[in-house]
Amino acid sequence: MRLRILILTNLFPTPWDPLRGAFNRQQFERLAQHHDVDVLTSVSFTERRNAPRRKVIVKNIRTDHFVFYYLPRIGRPLHAVCWLLSLLWQRGKQIRAANYDCVLASWAYPDAAAAGWLARRLHIPYVVKVHGSDLNVQAEHALHRMQIRSALRGASAVVAVSRALAEKSVTLGAAPSQVHVLYNGVDQDLFAPGSRPQAREKLGLSPEAPLILYVGNLKESKGCGDLLEAFPALLAAHPHARLVYVGDGTYGMALRERAAALNIIKRVTWVGPVAHDRLGDWFRAADLLCLPSHNEGVPNVVLEAMACGTPVVATRVGGIPEVVPDWAGTLVPPHDIPALSKALIEASQRDWDDERIAAHAASFRWEDNIDRLDAIMRGVAQRAPSSVGATA
Repeated sequence: MRLRILILTNLFPTPWDPLRGAFNRQQFERLAQHHDVDVLTSVSFTERRNAPRRKVIVKNIRTDHFVFYYLPRIGRPLHAVCWLLSLLWQRGKQIRAANYDCVLASWAYPDAAAAGWLARRLHIPYVVKVHGSDLNVQAEHALHRMQIRSALRGASAVVAVSRALAEKSVTLGAAPSQVHVLYNGVDQDLFAPGSRPQAREKLGLSPEAPLILYVGNLKESKGCGDLLEAFPALLAAHPHARLVYVGDGTYGMALRERAAALNIIKRVTWVGPVAHDRLGDWFRAADLLCLPSHNEGVPNVVLEAMACGTPVVATRVGGIPEVVPDWAGTLVPPHDIPALSKALIEASQRDWDDERIAAHAASFRWEDNIDRLDAIMRGVAQRAPSSVGATA
């Protein structure tokens, strides 16, 4: 049975952010080998107005976007309503005519809250995929939590990228029997062990200096500022060490200013955004990947770094402890800069088993992920009553 699936999300490449949601792109491209998949991505009106358009490359999927209009700074409890009205105004006729078998909403608020209302109106089943801060942060707000709880309770299935998020989903009202833990996969063609000297030569990096790598959005909640504060202690032990930030974000300027104030700016490099298929060399070049996030699901950069044999220093939050054994990395409490400094120093001096680390990460296979997601979507569609004649 080949399904018609509508995916609604903000986590997917758009002309204004082609690198966004690489984990979703990989998963949805593979799901589209089994089903007819349409992805409608919300784009904030501020992003659409301020960012230049760039080329987006996505395989197998019919993609489109709609502009998400909302009241800035205020009215956040109304964001799901605004999200739904924006969607129906711009793409409602298209959605009604498509006769979808099911909806997959990727991100709890406002996406899944709005998608749940839409799917119930269309009389078709929907699945919610939760990622991390959409539950860990958004659900801490009472009015958001009410809407998230409604979306989870009404869903035919909930897909969580970690056990921690699965437990959080149940706490918020999802039926335990309908919650599935589904770790993201790793593209083994892109992320595999290789020569560190060759990777550094290719990237124009010093062949010997210890290299600490951060990959992700430059925003405060990702802990990239904590990493900068912890780095001088590593420099005291290894004066030639280098810290490299791969990514972009609103916190970038504050990081540069703080690096200058700490007098370490000559030992810090900002690379900017890097295409997903070019990240492998950065992971192979690094001695350590450091991701000291304040909250997380299971970040794919952790899995991808380990797939290249690179050990990880990260925070003990979300699903990270589920995928990083002690022989593959060191975990510290979030916000604890002294502990992070100590972990960086000890990890940089430790003799890691790169082959064992890579073999562990290789067990996170997209093929397994898609087999299970395919079974979930088929089961949801088969249990649903006919949606013929539904309107919105």
